[in-house]
Amino acid sequence: MQNVIELLKSRGLIEAITHDELTHLVETPQKIYCGFDPTSDSLHLGNLVPIIVLAWFQRCGHTPYAIVGGATGMVGDPSGKIHERPLLDEETVARNLKGIQKNLETVLCFDGSLPMPVILNNYDWFQEFNVLTFLRDVGKQFRMGPMLAKDAVRTRLESEEGMSFSEFSYQLLQGYDFYHLYTEHGITIQSGGSDQWGNITAGIDITRRLASATVYGVTFPLLTRSDGKKFGKSEKGAIWLSPEKLSSYEFYQYLYRIPDADVTRLMRMLTFMDMEEILQIEAQMTSSDYVPNTAQKRLAEEVTRMIHGEEGLVTALKVTRGASPGMETKLDRETLEAIAKDMPSYSARSEKIIGAKLVDVVAELGIRSSKGEVRRLIKNGGVYLNNKKMTEEDHVITQEDLIDQQLLLLALGKKNKILIRVETDDFHG
Repeated sequence: MQNVIELLKSRGLIEAITHDELTHLVETPQKIYCGFDPTSDSLHLGNLVPIIVLAWFQRCGHTPYAIVGGATGMVGDPSGKIHERPLLDEETVARNLKGIQKNLETVLCFDGSLPMPVILNNYDWFQEFNVLTFLRDVGKQFRMGPMLAKDAVRTRLESEEGMSFSEFSYQLLQGYDFYHLYTEHGITIQSGGSDQWGNITAGIDITRRLASATVYGVTFPLLTRSDGKKFGKSEKGAIWLSPEKLSSYEFYQYLYRIPDADVTRLMRMLTFMDMEEILQIEAQMTSSDYVPNTAQKRLAEEVTRMIHGEEGLVTALKVTRGASPGMETKLDRETLEAIAKDMPSYSARSEKIIGAKLVDVVAELGIRSSKGEVRRLIKNGGVYLNNKKMTEEDHVITQEDLIDQQLLLLALGKKNKILIRVETDDFHG
């Protein structure tokens, strides 16, 4: 059995461990858990790190437990937040839990070839408590000094907004989780992001007090870019793991655009690629004959395949080729609809398109105000219609130009792509 702590260290996936003896403890099979807040019906790219950590433990012979916080999600973890999270109702939490479970099932192994993962909802044990019992049995075990000293609490108390009592009590809930999971399921290790250190140590402390037992914690670094900003966000919002919220093409494109400074670090943290291959790619990136974006392409393919499956990756690659001006890839409606969210689109009646000059259509739709500008672009080889370079300044659009009789893909330069929908409805831009 490979030592999972040493493995995770080699991949930059360990920030800190609570006890040095944890490295020796994992020489025998253990149970480990990580918590996931049900604040949305999908996890995002930043949440992939804790799933990967659980998956490495699983691959090294340990049993992973994913705890979705049906109870704690109704309170909201203040860690790393400058404002209080909006409270969720039970119906929203239940819906979000289903989406998160799907995300977990795409990465963790459920086929029985490895220790079977377990997914639990902490609402199942917290709903049995009443306020007085919880304060007497759990609240009594916590001391105000250590609670107030935690970074997440101190930062919020010093802020203009302050901190509500419900948020302050969050560490009691998460601390009790660890005790409950140890006594009821034999879980000995909790993992979490570096911002969870205080919550993890609270759980270790209450387990020691109530069960006279030693349990352990391991934290991993948060997914940040080389400039310190968080990964997993784009101009349009979070990079979701659920295909219903983000297409495989957009997911692939986000990873493909990762800067050189971050790409091999993400290979270590977000994939199961062999370290030898990652080191080879690092060496290739410094050589004079390295082809730009080769490493990004490998990263994007690996993570997209993991999250969206082989079929999703095939679609992402097909759409990527279809969206590239000058490519010979045959365009179809499926490809264009997949990239439509990534570009401006215009609609017009077919009689305004068929038989009209391309420069007139571009001007009338308001894509470019000057016909002269479009003519110059055509003359300089910068205009593509359905990925085909336009060479005639007075090209007339015909029925044959339409993809599936209703779509046109226009590119003005390499980056400015526009989708034109040809409809029988009233013209609108």
